[in-house]
Amino acid sequence: MLPRLLSLLPVLILILVLVGLILVGYVKAPPDQAYIISGLKKEGRILIGRAGVKIPFFERLDKLYLGQMTVDIKTEQSVPTNDFINVNVDAVAKVRISPTTEGIKLAAKNFLNKRAADITMDLQDSLQGNMREIIGTLSLKEINTDRDSFSDQVMQKASKDMDKLGIEILSCNIQNVTDENGLIRDLGADNTSLIKKNAAIAKAQADRDVAIAQAEADKAANEARVLSDTQIAQRNNELEIKRAELKIISDTKKAEADAAYTIQQQEQQKSIETATVNAQIAKAEREADLKKQEVEIAKQTLDADIRAQADAARYRQEQEAQADLFKRQKEAEAKRYEQEQEAEAMKKAAEAAKYAKEQEAAGIAAVGKAEAAAIQAKALAEAEGIDKKAEAMKKYGQAAMVEMVMQALPDIARNVAEPLSKVDKITMYGEGNSAKLLQDIINGTTQITEGFTEGMGIDVKALLSGLLGGKIAASSEESAAPVINIHTGESGAAP
Repeated sequence: MLPRLLSLLPVLILILVLVGLILVGYVKAPPDQAYIISGLKKEGRILIGRAGVKIPFFERLDKLYLGQMTVDIKTEQSVPTNDFINVNVDAVAKVRISPTTEGIKLAAKNFLNKRAADITMDLQDSLQGNMREIIGTLSLKEINTDRDSFSDQVMQKASKDMDKLGIEILSCNIQNVTDENGLIRDLGADNTSLIKKNAAIAKAQADRDVAIAQAEADKAANEARVLSDTQIAQRNNELEIKRAELKIISDTKKAEADAAYTIQQQEQQKSIETATVNAQIAKAEREADLKKQEVEIAKQTLDADIRAQADAARYRQEQEAQADLFKRQKEAEAKRYEQEQEAEAMKKAAEAAKYAKEQEAAGIAAVGKAEAAAIQAKALAEAEGIDKKAEAMKKYGQAAMVEMVMQALPDIARNVAEPLSKVDKITMYGEGNSAKLLQDIINGTTQITEGFTEGMGIDVKALLSGLLGGKIAASSEESAAPVINIHTGESGAAP
């Protein structure tokens, strides 16, 4: 048993030695580092995040940091831009060693077993030089307004040099840009003015929109009020018309007088309101012209910011003036519409009065027709009475006619001789003048009797002759003739 153990001792020792060597040479690389084992082979082994064995005394282990590193890039001195403005730029770059085999090999030649801070110090000078070269190709405005493009150009320029060192640039950010003469601050002030100007314009536009919306709301409210007032006026007009119809007899004259007065008053009020509106429009136009002149003067003396504010103020005032003018016009239109409605009401009242007059005239016409009918009826009755009287006379015969003629003859003779009673003095010349005068009187009476004969068909002489005889007829004619004492001579007077 012992000899066998002694024979196996060398093997055990060899195994123990191999195990010891393995334990001593065992290494395990973390993910952010590369372990490079070199010595036996021409090309070393690279371990990243895995384990391996290093043969003691024959191989060596070197470490290379693969994590992300931050490089602070600053221009220690001012660098002139493309437009010859000296600027200072502060930037930060994120870099790491390229995780490829070729990159690790290149980086191992320069940064093997170095700390991250030492690697960033070695890269800082190279990156600063690349950034200075890019600054010289750009203008100040491009550096400030397009920093992404600036950083991309720095990365593109520096990548060529970094690839030779096995370094990969992850990002490059521009932190700060300053200049010696404060031009960037002036550009900022210009931008600030522009922003304020745009803000003022936006506020003015918002105020304008609010004013327009308010004007629209006022317009809608005014239209609703006008519609309501119109309906109320229509209802009132209908009520007034009904009242006027009920009281048309007693209120006709009063309505006419009130209508004339109201129309005249409305015409005067309309003229006053028209003149007032024209005056207000002229005043608004003069104020607008004055504001325009003030704005023009302000434009010549103020800078861009104040001009913008003046423009906004002028625009707002114009909008307010237009809104106010629009409101006044709508109020004037509403008032004119109300007046027209009132005039229409008065017109209807006048028409009602006219209708009453027409009814009154119709009544008068009816009364006239009735009176005419009554007169016509009276005339017809009188004519009928005359006809009846004539028929009665026909019944009486010639005796009645003779009686009537005899009763009328004295009156006829009296009427024939009546003009002579009014004569103060009659002068007659020649012979037989008294006889001639008497003959004229008798002839006048005879003509009347002959008129009876021709008009009525009654022969008065025949009737008298037939009833009384010629002597009675002659004596009747002599007794019917008036007795006149006439003094003949050169002059005489009839009593």
